[in-house]
Amino acid sequence: MIKLSEIGMEKGKQYETIVSTADLNNLNNAAPIGIICSGDDRVICRIFKGSKTLDNILLHKKFIVNITHDPELFLLSTIGNLPEDYFNENGSVKNIDAYFKCEVISFTEAVKQSDPIRSSSEAIVIKSQVTELIINNNVKAFNRGFGYVVESLANFTRFDLVDENQKQVYLDNFREAKRVVNKIGYKEDIQAMNEIKKELIEKGYEP
Repeated sequence: MIKLSEIGMEKGKQYETIVSTADLNNLNNAAPIGIICSGDDRVICRIFKGSKTLDNILLHKKFIVNITHDPELFLLSTIGNLPEDYFNENGSVKNIDAYFKCEVISFTEAVKQSDPIRSSSEAIVIKSQVTELIINNNVKAFNRGFGYVVESLANFTRFDLVDENQKQVYLDNFREAKRVVNKIGYKEDIQAMNEIKKELIEKGYEP
């Protein structure tokens, strides 16, 4: 029985992953995609139209979610594409900590009104079943919430040392960080951000 909890994924939380797909000619493509765990063996993702990843998923109705903390893999898959020799024969990324195969259950057109992207961009919500989970190393899927907490704490330690303009930059960054953490973070991350907010309010600012 497949349980995504084996790689630290919890229902309702979003994780940063690299999704690999193949086109009509079986050429591999990789892109960083946020994946929401919706059950022991179910995931959801939202991908904007016009991306190769979405085109490939619409074509084959399947994809692979690669779990890694390697910044190089995220970089290469963001600014271009991973070279073909970075992929295994089955389409997963080589030397990855873990990966799981997905088969699409449904496609739904949707653009959230609350999304910070306000253009006419349209997206597809993809609900999928996990059909196979391969764990090569002991790893937990990466959730951005903790990173935002650490960055917010680093800025907080400098808050009393900078001028008012830089304070405003820190406050703006904190507001955006808190928005993201409230959306994707664990309860511990959310609690930490609330505590930072209280400290900023005590300093006379409204974050």
